[in-house]
Amino acid sequence: MAALLSAPGRFSPVSPFAFCYVRKASDGLPRRVGWMRSLGHRCTASCSTRGDRGEEERKRSFDLKDCALTAAIAVGLVTELGRIVEQRDRDAVAPKQKELLNYVGGVEEDMVDGFPYEVPEEYKDMPLLKGRATVDMKVKVKDNPNVQDCVFRIVLDGYNAPVTAGNFVDLVERHFYDGMEIQRADGFVVQTGDPEGPAEGFIDPSTEKVRTIPLEIMVVGDKSPVYGATLEEFENNSASSQVFWLLKESELTPSNANILDGRYAVFGYVTENEGYLADLKVGDVVESIQVVSGLDNLVNPSYKIVG
Repeated sequence: MAALLSAPGRFSPVSPFAFCYVRKASDGLPRRVGWMRSLGHRCTASCSTRGDRGEEERKRSFDLKDCALTAAIAVGLVTELGRIVEQRDRDAVAPKQKELLNYVGGVEEDMVDGFPYEVPEEYKDMPLLKGRATVDMKVKVKDNPNVQDCVFRIVLDGYNAPVTAGNFVDLVERHFYDGMEIQRADGFVVQTGDPEGPAEGFIDPSTEKVRTIPLEIMVVGDKSPVYGATLEEFENNSASSQVFWLLKESELTPSNANILDGRYAVFGYVTENEGYLADLKVGDVVESIQVVSGLDNLVNPSYKIVG
């Protein structure tokens, strides 16, 4: 699984970390597996505590049978993963992890009743993704006889980074990334989003200025992101359109224990064909990015405003 992160300013070809500012990454699988082990208890508690509310609330609550089935499936998936680990079947670990995470993601989303927090006043009028969305990114691969066209499916997480994810979806709907080349591919990250010309981000036609978004960090255990704080030498709100995908390696980039955690807004994950990200080269072309679901979760879309 590869993380999709937002990068401020122009990247440095000398130091891959020269453009970083502090953002908190999610801790990934370990936290989610632990959460799933307690899923049956939490789901049942949710049902029982909501049972005495009105009919409308009751209809929105999980049915006890659904809770039991959900918990049974969760326990089964975790048990299967444990068995695979015990058997040291390395090839089977990643597919089962993906299945497990996809299942947890769906359950998490079903348990959310509305958007769980308020975006700060100074950012509430920006494009916001209040929920999740899925996009397909089609890349034209050059100089690779084995791969010519590849479609990467990306899940965008507005629950953890509504401003960053909303900005990205808004740019996707403007076709901002269509036809743009991959601008960095060094075996560690894959990056794009720097437009031609002196501007380092998306120029909003309504203001004729670069549209920037704030630093957005969802710290593990917090209920809402932290905004506008950085420990790096870059401006707090300098991110605009540049994004990159971290090539996940368990040894080089362990979840919650690598040099990139806490330096970027993590707002999405590649869930299909992520293995081909490492094959991308500078000059490969992003032919298109299209939203396939979740566009109705985008609030304040600027792409609909004429001018």
